[in-house]
Amino acid sequence: MTLEFGTDGIRGLANRELTPELVTALARALVRVLGAEQAFIVGRDTRRSGPMVQAALIAGMCSEGADVELAGVLPTPGVAHLAKVRGAPAAMITASHNTYEDNGIKFFAAGGRKISEDLEHQVEFELRALAMDTPEPGPAGAGVGVDRTMENPLDEYVGHVVGALEGRRLDGIKVVLDCGNGATFRSAPRIFKELGAEIEILNAWPDGTNINKDCGSTDTAGLQEAVVASGARVGLAFDGDGDRVIAVDERGGIVDGDQILAICALDMNEREALRGNAVVATVMSNLGLRRCLKDHDIEFIEVDVGDRNVLDEVERRNLAIGGEQSGHIIFPDHAVGGDGTLTGAMLLDVVNGTGHSLGLLAGVMQKFPQVLRNVRVRDRGAIEANSAFWEEARQIDAELQPDGRVLVRPSGTEPLIRVMVEAPSVERAELVADRLVDLVERTNRGPRQG
Repeated sequence: MTLEFGTDGIRGLANRELTPELVTALARALVRVLGAEQAFIVGRDTRRSGPMVQAALIAGMCSEGADVELAGVLPTPGVAHLAKVRGAPAAMITASHNTYEDNGIKFFAAGGRKISEDLEHQVEFELRALAMDTPEPGPAGAGVGVDRTMENPLDEYVGHVVGALEGRRLDGIKVVLDCGNGATFRSAPRIFKELGAEIEILNAWPDGTNINKDCGSTDTAGLQEAVVASGARVGLAFDGDGDRVIAVDERGGIVDGDQILAICALDMNEREALRGNAVVATVMSNLGLRRCLKDHDIEFIEVDVGDRNVLDEVERRNLAIGGEQSGHIIFPDHAVGGDGTLTGAMLLDVVNGTGHSLGLLAGVMQKFPQVLRNVRVRDRGAIEANSAFWEEARQIDAELQPDGRVLVRPSGTEPLIRVMVEAPSVERAELVADRLVDLVERTNRGPRQG
């Protein structure tokens, strides 16, 4: 029982790292922390191991006296929405964009928000106690929890996303949907059909092993070809659990989360709907987004990686939008986290409302070349504590300013130092990245990877 929470729940190789025994104990720990007063909502994506993990999760929750309501295969934002409207805690069984061999669980507190870091630590503490001590017996008799299948959870989620456009339609827009053989394979086609779009569907035939395989938001090549071949105005690629989206324009060009943020924020600003005149994004967001927002007198608010961090700041400042380059976009008036299908609908609403092509809209933001490297180290802490290293890294960053920047950060879960460089050209970014990787290796005396 050694798995720990990462930036987005718990993940591991199903039946090896994420074993039924671990999942059952984890479920017991979760109920002990969150309580059994309200039934837990449980959903899953399309992985082969999903039913196995679900059975173990149900066993653990029921053994602690919690009832379970099964939503079946549903996108993560669908599960979060059900938890929000019912004021219930929830769990989503998914490994997001990972291949089918992995699985994981995302946990939500009552109301649909991902559980806080403090609650994660409490769950980890309870899990260790269950592993090391002889736990107190759970309830017996009528105190044991039961599971039941929810009525029409898919209909409820579809209606919610369609309703977010407040009666506006997408009639006349042709869109290609790549469902990644994941959790959106039923919901996304229904949503865009109900909104009036003409749709072409890719990768909506999950078999348990093809989730994210050469498709979806992690591999958009097939979608890019399909958009151009079909003459569609937009393509949308979802990840395995449907909480993020990458778009494709009419010429087959990729439109990432930063560009989607820019398009939607500028449209909201023009309609005087951009509360607080600010956008929340992460340290990984492209320099081009920062420049674009500044040119339109919109504040860029930077937070650490993770959609939970984005949501925290959006809610703290009562803003209207925030997101990540990866395609996790949050519209807090409609969702308590990233929702790829909702974001796609909002993006198409801008395309339809302005009459412009997605390619033209995306051109409002100039993307700076971005180079990412991962350097494996023996001790992240030794790098973090080395003031000479950080001083040299700051000097390298100063050399790039104002037309580039450097970001060096330790991984939160792996023995890696992550290096990101933005510069006016790929060649310049590669050269600077090489310098920083060499600096990390000299400081750590470790092998280079990535």
